[in-house]
Amino acid sequence: MSAIALLAVAAALFASAAAREAGRGLGERLGERLAGTAISPRLPGPALLAAKIGCAVLGGATAWLAAPAAPGRLALLVAAGLPLAGFMLPDALRERRRRGRERRLVAALPDAADLLAVASAAGRGPGAGFAEVARSGSGPLAAELRVLVAELDCGRPLGAALRALRERSPSAEVAALCAAIERSHRLGSPLSDQLRRQAGALRRDQRRAVEERAARAAPKIQLVVALVLVPSVLLMIAAGLIANADLLLAGF
Repeated sequence: MSAIALLAVAAALFASAAAREAGRGLGERLGERLAGTAISPRLPGPALLAAKIGCAVLGGATAWLAAPAAPGRLALLVAAGLPLAGFMLPDALRERRRRGRERRLVAALPDAADLLAVASAAGRGPGAGFAEVARSGSGPLAAELRVLVAELDCGRPLGAALRALRERSPSAEVAALCAAIERSHRLGSPLSDQLRRQAGALRRDQRRAVEERAARAAPKIQLVVALVLVPSVLLMIAAGLIANADLLLAGF
């Protein structure tokens, strides 16, 4: 297969992957997608649009150079696929980074829930517990909690601050944590036991997810062993046999 054909196939695969990555965020509102959700790095709309146009122009320039050399209909594929892939690339990278940041945020929730439970058991309010977690932690969860603490310090009610946190971090785990705190604040129910149960449930879910990923990885490892390692070992054995064929056949 020629280099142009390989480029055409790569362009088609990349455009498909970019469309799939970007399509996972199509349920978001247009304003949120342009401005960036709170669990992703904030990027102004004009900067995002400029990045998309720049990548599309770069893809078009590459297609302009490569398409004339592509045989037959591959030229159309290269000419259409590369600019499309370039235009979707910023959205795909941004959506991938957003999901990675959300995973890190959710992974930090069990420890944060334990600290909040300790603070609640000691008689401190949710605001003081959030401030302690924000000071002692790092990563996206600590950053979001610092925003929440700043809102509370400015006089925003706890319920409104928690609703804003759920909007910035739209995950079921964050929503469950905020709901437990709101319920305790409104009804006066004990909070520490609820937070400890949530922390245990989150750790069980994370352990189950790790086990599922490990189970999915086993067949992939076996495929690599069967297709790469075993043939390479057999080639080494065959090379050794061929190199010493005169000794092996000396007695015949």
